Amino acid sequence: MSSSVRPVLCCFMALVLTACGSPGDEAGTAVLAQAVRPVFQLKQAPAFDPASIPAYDGDHAQVYSHIDQHLDEHLAHLQRWLRQPSISAQDDGVLEMAELLRQDLEDMGFAEAELVPTDGHPGVWGYYDAGAEKTLMLYMMYDVQPVNPDDWQVPPFAGALVDHELGSVLMARGATNQKGPERALLNALQSIIDVHGTLPVNIMLAAEGEEELGSPHYSQIIDKYEERLKQADGVLFPFNSQDRDGGMTMSLGVKGIIYFELEARGNENGGPMKNEIHGSYKAMVDAPAWRLTQALASLTTADGNTIRVPGYYDDIRPPSDEEYSLINGMLGSWDEAEIKQQLGVERWVDGKTGADALMDYLYMPTLNIDGMWSGYTGEGVKTILPHVATAKVDSRLPPGIDPERALTSIRNYLDAQGFADVVMRKKSAYPAAQTSIEAPLVRAAIGVFNRHQASVRVQPRLAGSAPFYQFTERLKLPLVFTGLGLGTGAHGPNEFMLIKPAEGVKAAGLAEIEKGYVDLVYALSR
Repeated sequence: MSSSVRPVLCCFMALVLTACGSPGDEAGTAVLAQAVRPVFQLKQAPAFDPASIPAYDGDHAQVYSHIDQHLDEHLAHLQRWLRQPSISAQDDGVLEMAELLRQDLEDMGFAEAELVPTDGHPGVWGYYDAGAEKTLMLYMMYDVQPVNPDDWQVPPFAGALVDHELGSVLMARGATNQKGPERALLNALQSIIDVHGTLPVNIMLAAEGEEELGSPHYSQIIDKYEERLKQADGVLFPFNSQDRDGGMTMSLGVKGIIYFELEARGNENGGPMKNEIHGSYKAMVDAPAWRLTQALASLTTADGNTIRVPGYYDDIRPPSDEEYSLINGMLGSWDEAEIKQQLGVERWVDGKTGADALMDYLYMPTLNIDGMWSGYTGEGVKTILPHVATAKVDSRLPPGIDPERALTSIRNYLDAQGFADVVMRKKSAYPAAQTSIEAPLVRAAIGVFNRHQASVRVQPRLAGSAPFYQFTERLKLPLVFTGLGLGTGAHGPNEFMLIKPAEGVKAAGLAEIEKGYVDLVYALSR
């Protein structure tokens, strides 16, 4: 480990308490640990300059003209996708959306366009044989998050155009995450085919309908086509990457994730076992809701910011020299005030700022409670003692941390704290993924964005998660998830994608987004 990287590895000073006789005892077999998060200090290194990569110089005026002439039709394609619900968590419209995508590929002239059965929602496979030297794989997700219509300015599946301070926006669930940019890419491919009769690259497309569930069965889609996919030259995931000033952030990786449920139920050691009971019985009956609360609280320090599970921080891979170069390049445009305003927060953890906050964002694992429920939560009063309590938890994992090991360590820690009765159900687990800045695919993309005068910021990774390890680790392919375009509201209400920018807004509208994808496909063919 470089001497310039000084991780303060998880330090445990254990106060071992006397083991208690049952899971219902106050502390269980407790090891109260005082944990310290690791610290990665920024190393001085030459900052990567995206402007040093020559701008793409291809001439595709005929295709651009076709896009301009058919823009209303292209917008209608986006609306058609967005008007089809595909909420994977609720199995709402998922199969219909999968068939819609499959049919679109067939209509575009894909030689292969088929549904791929999995143990969950189906995948979609497509292959366009252009007889080209190079092959581009497209990763797509066709599922979306649930919605609460009451929180929306317009019905979430109406695909409505809305006047916004940024311009005319298409507001709907999936508008930016991820149906909007995906259909824009297919519009661009269709325009190339309409003008030239074929594409400059072969296309392999492998889409899933479970990304919002943690991609539990995406590997089954890859299984069927693995040997063919290994022959591709790279992977593109279309993504709206711009801000209102036209600048764009390009991420070369993602964190991994574990997602699980914890559940406490009444059992032979205490608590109601069959159903809720009158709240007055708490005087002599244990409460599963308190049991779950204590189990969750045991996992972190009191502020919720440091994970107490022994060894949880040990395997973090420290920044490479290439990553230091990217981080130093990021710092000049790391606008904390703007990010805080977008998120609606006033302060980062521990009051950190600048490089310290950025390093935590990129390299710190998390432990987050996504939701908790138990008993009665409706209007008025209902005094009960619930017999079950559940929480959904996720942990984002930087490179180096193995997800299965992380799950096991949490389970072992809960057992050691006397919470063996708290059930743990794994929902998703996969590792981080990373692509090098030196990959031809990455440099071609930056060249395209330089052509479109989009100020590019390149960061080692996004702190969110996606199953990109299937490509970077399993298939050994470089991956970029990027594209011109602006969208916001992913997973929240009033999600939108910018279609026609207002005066002074420099982010691309739909026509420029599609032209950018045209350039990108041709740049990758070189």
